[in-house]
This record gives sequence, C-alpha cells and structure tokens, in this order.
Amino acid sequence: MWTHRASGVLLHPTSFPSPDGIGDLGAEARQFLDFLHASGVSVWQILPLQPVGPGDSPYSGISAFAGNPLLISLEGTRFTDGQPSGSPIVFSRARAQKLRRLQEFARLRRADLREREALALYREREQQWLDDFALFATSRALFEGRPWTEWPSELARRDPAALNELRVTQRDAYEDHCFLQLTFDRQWQALRREASTRGIRVLGDVPIFVTHDSADVWAHPHLFDLDHAGLPRLVAGVPPDYFSATGQLWGNPIYRWDRMAAEHYDWWSRRVERTLTHCDAIRLDHFRGFAACWAVEAHERTAERGRWLAGPGGAFFQAIERRAGQRLPIVAEDLGTISPDVVEMRRALGYPGMRILQFAFGSDAGNPFLLAAAANPYLPHNHVPDCVVYTGTHDNDTTRGWYESLSAGEQHIVRSYLGVSGVDIAWDLVRAALMSVASLAVVPLQDLLSLGSESRMNLPGTPDGNWTWRYDPGAVNRGIAERLRTLNHLYGRSMPPRAPAE
Repeated sequence: MWTHRASGVLLHPTSFPSPDGIGDLGAEARQFLDFLHASGVSVWQILPLQPVGPGDSPYSGISAFAGNPLLISLEGTRFTDGQPSGSPIVFSRARAQKLRRLQEFARLRRADLREREALALYREREQQWLDDFALFATSRALFEGRPWTEWPSELARRDPAALNELRVTQRDAYEDHCFLQLTFDRQWQALRREASTRGIRVLGDVPIFVTHDSADVWAHPHLFDLDHAGLPRLVAGVPPDYFSATGQLWGNPIYRWDRMAAEHYDWWSRRVERTLTHCDAIRLDHFRGFAACWAVEAHERTAERGRWLAGPGGAFFQAIERRAGQRLPIVAEDLGTISPDVVEMRRALGYPGMRILQFAFGSDAGNPFLLAAAANPYLPHNHVPDCVVYTGTHDNDTTRGWYESLSAGEQHIVRSYLGVSGVDIAWDLVRAALMSVASLAVVPLQDLLSLGSESRMNLPGTPDGNWTWRYDPGAVNRGIAERLRTLNHLYGRSMPPRAPAE
C-alpha cells in the first residue's frame, strides 16, 4: 500500500481551531497541511467524516455516505466572525449556532442560477444516496430529532406518496441539505487537492456498523436484523477487553449478511466507492467483525452477555474488490479479541494490520495485551513491515497521560525498554514508532504536542465528554515540524521533496 516508508499524523478535522466553535475545512486546515509538509509527513489520518448523531461520535453517524456539514468553512462570508479558537467543542452550542448560519448560507447561494444548475447536476450524480439522506435529515428536523421508528407510519415505511409530499412541502429544507452536501464535497475535494500538491495522502476511516437511527437503516431496513416495528433484535459491541471491563455496547443493528450477499454487497460496494472519493486509503474499523461479530440482545445494558455471530469472511472483500476492479487500499483495525481466523483472513487478503505501542508495556497478567516480550506483537522488535504502528489511537489516552497512569514498575519497564529517562515520554514513543520496521508510523497530534489526559479524544464505554478536543492556534509550529522532520529523515520516512502550493 505504501511504496516507501512513511509517517502520518492522526487528527480529525473537528480538532482544528476555528471561529465557529468546531473545526472546519478552512484556513487552519490548510495551515495544518503546511505543517505536515514541513515535517516530512506524507499521510494525514482522519476519523469518519459522516454527520454525527446523539453523542457526537464520528463512529455513530446518521449517514454512511454524507459528509458532516458542521465541517463546512464559512470563511470569506458574512456568516462567520471572530478569531480562531482552540477551546473544547461544546457540540450543542456549535450545532445550534452553525446550522442556523449554514441554512442562511445555503439559501443565499441557492438563489444563484449557476449554483442551482450545479446542484441539479450533483443531485443527479449522487442520487443513490443523496435523496435518502436529504429526506431523512429533513424529517428528523421536522419531528424534532425523534428516531425514524417514531415518525408517522407512512414516512417510517417510506410510502412513495408521503416522500413526494415531503419533497414538496419541505422543499427549502430538503434542498438546503442537498446543497450543503455539495458544499462539503467541494471544500473537502479542494482540501484533498491541497494535500496532494504537498505529497500528502489521506487515510480515511470506515466504521463497520451504522447507527440504527440513520438514513441507511431507514432506507434499507431489509439489510438489517430488525423486528416488525423496525427496532434491532440484536445489537453490536465488543466483549470486555483492555478498553472496558464491561465491554462496549455500541447499539448498532446487526447486518443481514445473507441478504447483502444476495444483492452482491451492492450497498457496501457503493459505500466503499463513496469513501474512496474522499480519501486515498481506508482504515477499516473493527475488521474482526467481518469474521464474526459480538452480538448482544437489544435489551441488555452492557456487552458482557453476548455471542459471536459469523460474518461474511473473505468472500465479502473478494466481491467488493471484483466490483472495484482493484485491490482495496485497506488498513485492517485488528485490535481487541482477535482469533486465528481473523489473522488468517487478513493475511489472505494482504491487508496490513495495526500495532499500538501503548499495548506493549505493563505487568497486569489479566490484560490480554501484556504478553511475554518474545511473543508480544506490539513491542517494536516484533513488528513486521506489513503493518501500521501507532503510539496510540483516538481510543487511547495520550502517550503522556498513559505513561502518567502507569505504576512505578510499569514506568520502569517502559524506560528500560526504550533506554530513556521518561522526561519526554511522548517523543520517546514517537521515536520508537518511527524506528519501527512498520511501513507506516502514525502519531496522534496530541503526542507531538506532549499533551496529557485532558486532551484525550475518546474514552471507550463512556457516553459523554468525548470528541471535544481542539488544539490552540499556533500550537503546530516550526520547532515541532523541524523536530519531526529530523526523525523522519533519520529513520527513512521523509517523503520525497515537493514544493507546497502557492
């Protein structure tokens, strides 16, 4: 997948400083690309770009195809003011204020004839998902955020006459949603072009499951294991593990893989195709779920009591790749409870897996990741080229926060293995990642800034207070870029020289 040793930085666009309460695709995003270029970094890894639902998690979106309109930059318009800020996101405030401004922006722009013509072409090109999303988003607002199973029955069951009536009676709202998707795609593709001119590729993220209260389940209920009322019978999660003693109860409906196979995985193929218009490669979240997923009765409060349900296996990926006409550029997120069949499936498909340095150290015998040094796959001396190494991911604490949470004995193990004092532990792990034989090394921006637990992106198993972190304007500076570029050069990860765009 990577033609040379490379390095990447993990940062979701919501974490950019901005004047509108949430990061966007404007000036700070372009400055971040300049920082990556100056650092010798050739990969920018992001989280899913989909519009979020309750909980504000990018992994719990209301559409697997749409972009998050809150990421749209309003720079250069009369709908934004103030200076960029890195204060934590208050989603309720950002959503209320920015969505109102976005609606005003959309209605002003849609009055332009050329924009109406562009929107008509966009709607025709993206008709397989855009109409469903715009209808869903319009209805969701109309019924004050209630789930689709609580809408009037004719809309819940998608009666064609009711949908046509909605398009007419709620025309402005419907077309606003369509236009904002056009605007999102324009801005994202412009940013991708900026990245490409700097030699930077985007590594995207696809969650395996979708949210029940989403345009996808509403539009394709037959592809999910639902009861007669449209509610999930079983929901997805993971059993107890390193991240949570009671497991993670995600609540997503389980796929009807038999029906998807009968349709030649058409919905999934379109989902992958759409994602690859936004990025160059995909980190496929919860890869093990394609071998078997942890299914829990919908009434359960935790994920402790569940069972493994078989997935489609390698045949799924072979079908998707046949339709795409190419091998998919996928990084398999193979963390957690990984059985031999998952390892074999990944190897047979030729997808690189992941190695997390924070999982490499410790002394808790009950932790399944803390194995003997000779067998621990997360320790750098056991890495292989066909993998991606991380200091940590969005689900981990920052490296500094993680180290400070360790016992004195565990900290000693870390220092002894790395041969360091621990005074600059975040950069010590950054160096270890870049030294690895892994073809790609990815570091969360928080670790380059040596930030503590207060800057953690997500704590799995906790519903509130996540996804809010942003960095302060000016935090990504020349000194950090030069330090990272030196290490990239030292360990053969510097990207080929290329001048940034004017």
